[in-house]
Amino acid sequence: MGYRFYALKLTGICVVVFILQLAIRGFSDLFVLSNLYVVEVWRFVSAIFLHANFGHLLYNMFALALFGSILEKIIGSKKFLLVFFASGVLANVVAVNFYTSSLGASGAIFGIFGALIILRPLMIVWVYGLPMPMIIAGILWAVFDIIGLFVPSNIGHIAHLSGMVVGLAFGIFWRGWVKKREKPRIIIELDEESMRKWEDNYLR
Repeated sequence: MGYRFYALKLTGICVVVFILQLAIRGFSDLFVLSNLYVVEVWRFVSAIFLHANFGHLLYNMFALALFGSILEKIIGSKKFLLVFFASGVLANVVAVNFYTSSLGASGAIFGIFGALIILRPLMIVWVYGLPMPMIIAGILWAVFDIIGLFVPSNIGHIAHLSGMVVGLAFGIFWRGWVKKREKPRIIIELDEESMRKWEDNYLR
């Protein structure tokens, strides 16, 4: 299966692409997803690596590096890449029907969230300054995005929700496989009677 740090490598690629966006005039226009250029199918992939501003990049890359690395360690690098690109591309396929243009790794990252909600529902994460299980965090993210559908903004809420649905599907599909491959924890239990017998035999 292997762990090849693809989450961190993808983070690095996004940073390099953002530098190119700043340095080369018109660079973003060549790769951003637009409903005017849906026949240029590479844009459904290339738009994942573009970001609107530094804040957009910083938030997404923090999530990708952290949660992406966790998921990659759980399911392996190849499956992680499948989640990332399938979530990102399918989120863009949905988003292009609702927005004039779309860019960013958010759809792919929400796919990672979705998979972790199923595979690590009780993993504690910090959201809005509070520690909570991953499943609760996922519910909050989904609720805020659903509310965001009715509030005009530049945030691709449809893409977020679409990516999360894809990730949830992958998580459900792989849940049994992950449980089987993980080593069971060895738990040693000693009742009081056994402890007393041990004390009588060896400590007296």
